[in-house]
Amino acid sequence: MTPCTESLPAPGSSSTSLWRHRDFRRYLTGQAASVAGSSVTHMALPVLAVLHLDATPAQVAWLAFLGQLPPALLALHAGALADRHSKRWQMITSNLVSAVVLATIPVSAVLGTLSLTQLMIVAVVQGAASVLHDAAAISLLPSLVDRSLIQRSNSRVGALFAIAATGGSHLGAVLTAVLGPARALLGDVASYLISAGCTARIQAREPARNRPKNGRLRDEIGEGLLYVLADDRLRVLTLVNATTSFALGLGNTLWALYLLKSLAVGATAFGVILGIGALGAATGAFTAPALSRRYGPGPMMMVALAVTPLTQLPLLLASPGLGWQIAIGVALFFQLVCAGAAGTTQRSIRQIITTAEMQARMQAVSTWLTSGARPVAALLAGGLGTWIGVRPALAVGTFLLFVPLVVLAGSPVRTLQQMPVPASGPADTPALSPAVPPPSAPAAPGRVRTKDIRRDRSRGSDVA
Repeated sequence: MTPCTESLPAPGSSSTSLWRHRDFRRYLTGQAASVAGSSVTHMALPVLAVLHLDATPAQVAWLAFLGQLPPALLALHAGALADRHSKRWQMITSNLVSAVVLATIPVSAVLGTLSLTQLMIVAVVQGAASVLHDAAAISLLPSLVDRSLIQRSNSRVGALFAIAATGGSHLGAVLTAVLGPARALLGDVASYLISAGCTARIQAREPARNRPKNGRLRDEIGEGLLYVLADDRLRVLTLVNATTSFALGLGNTLWALYLLKSLAVGATAFGVILGIGALGAATGAFTAPALSRRYGPGPMMMVALAVTPLTQLPLLLASPGLGWQIAIGVALFFQLVCAGAAGTTQRSIRQIITTAEMQARMQAVSTWLTSGARPVAALLAGGLGTWIGVRPALAVGTFLLFVPLVVLAGSPVRTLQQMPVPASGPADTPALSPAVPPPSAPAAPGRVRTKDIRRDRSRGSDVA
């Protein structure tokens, strides 16, 4: 969680080092700080709920359900708002709201009034703020860099975010051991404030927004839905993402409970396992461009989807002991290698082929479907965990991971061999730092039909 710093501006050509791009660095620093802080919460909150408040499997499922409900309800609206208003200020406001509501947990713990009910309320409010933030943050990136740099930008973002998540998990383990899980959440509060500060210092001008004459948000939401449905690649990627999200959501709901109680994993070891997995996400994101160039994005995504269910086997076969903890950590590493490579690739494809005025709404449709699958998966996980047990419920989630593989295998997307080439046009010229002369930037193409899909590449997961 390092405060954002100044750097020399750089031209927007494809040969430019992204690390010298001032606004990109501010964006990256702020978002990485938030990711690190969120990893502290992901580490500390399950320990707080399971070990300190003695949550049952049903209560853990409800906590997960309520935290995942706001994206399902608000994602489409958040995307339309981000395309209508300033994305930066939507991000800043969301960060400040999250910081305030999360700070109530350590305060209540000190006062002795903390309860599972409060954790659920915080989960709802923070979930709503997060979906507003994420809709703006993901769609802001294409306005900061040239379109030819989008895949490299997403690769750097994914890799650094995974490293930040690793550091956050280890920091969360240390803070939980030293301060307790409630006070450890203050690390996440600080990260939200850093993120808001760095975002406020971004100077790039966002693309002009064309608000409809009637001003009705539902019409803009409808445009986003139709836009995704009309593009073969966007439609397939969104369906793959949604089915992957449902399967992983079922398993992830009970994952912490299973490790902490059934396998008797300690809080420190739990944080280390999360950190090892985050390193896998960094590796996958960083190597995604090279892998897609060498093997083609379609085949690479097929392999990633096929490997993911296999990485669940050590978890299903495990028993208490250090050896199995190591095996679970290694399996999680490879699972997130696949997720990091896939997520970087599919996000780059969608951003390249989407016009500037539709960026947030396009992303919102994917977020709405993938996030909408998670609350249902969380409730199903709670029911299955209570009815047939936690381990069999995890086995059901593993079996469902084959569904997105089938979806992609039946689509022409599986044969994509290269990234789409954006067509030139003034509407999508990215904004750069004020001190940087604007390049001749390519713009996103319109929708491409199925007959052209073999020239492009796609697939991935938003659930990484």
